[in-house]
Amino acid sequence: MTRELKFEQPSFAKRLKGMLGVDFYRLFHTPLFYIFLAIAAIIPAMVSAMTMMEGPDGSAATPLYSNVWQIIASSRSLYVIESIADYANMNMVFIFGGIMVSIFIGHDYKSGYVKQLFTTHAKKQDYMMSKSLVSAFAMACMCVTYLLGGTVGGLLVGYETDVNVGSLIIAIVGKMIMSLGWASLYTFLNIIFRRYFGISIASSFFFGTGILIIGAAAVVESLSLPTSFLNIFLYGASVNASLSSNIVTLLICIAVSLAWTVIYNLLGTKILSKCDVY
Repeated sequence: MTRELKFEQPSFAKRLKGMLGVDFYRLFHTPLFYIFLAIAAIIPAMVSAMTMMEGPDGSAATPLYSNVWQIIASSRSLYVIESIADYANMNMVFIFGGIMVSIFIGHDYKSGYVKQLFTTHAKKQDYMMSKSLVSAFAMACMCVTYLLGGTVGGLLVGYETDVNVGSLIIAIVGKMIMSLGWASLYTFLNIIFRRYFGISIASSFFFGTGILIIGAAAVVESLSLPTSFLNIFLYGASVNASLSSNIVTLLICIAVSLAWTVIYNLLGTKILSKCDVY
């Protein structure tokens, strides 16, 4: 009498936990992660310092900001950029983060890790979810170092510190929540351009700058239409997290980030399932 051996398939939670363990290990053991954490801290500090430097004629430069926290978020929601100061805030993290995700995933394909992974681990959705979550964590950490660098830089040059603490906290938390949506978008883009490393980085940079939403906002504003509906876009919700934020702002960030996460994980999984991933 023969006995049949039955092997239970691991549950989704166990599979994801295992893949997250590998991805977090790789993240914490690569210099890339720490380099981008440092970049996220140095950039806002440099922006603050440069605005206080003297010009060629000895005159003081005109400061970009008047308040420390404007380095973190704009004073109000602005979909059309009126000056560089409106853009030079924590939203820059999503540009750095996009480049980091491109390099991180690009290494998976270049090193042959993906080929080995999908030979033994057939669930493409697990790969998408793991990469999105780990990349979101990395960008959230970059938000923290950006906050530290921006705050220290602003205090050193003597900016004012008056702020609505509740709105500031919501703005910071809202942008960190948006990291999940951004990470999902970048993971999806890098799945599409997996064989073209240069294009994947360029596409991440392009979307990270928010050029599309800025262009759309310019058109909407020229037609004298309200821009509030632009909150459905990832960058629009990121911009909405400002120093005038309230609880509704936070809910918008959560809803948009989760929606984009679901959409791009489903699309990325479908592409991986139907195309050659090697």
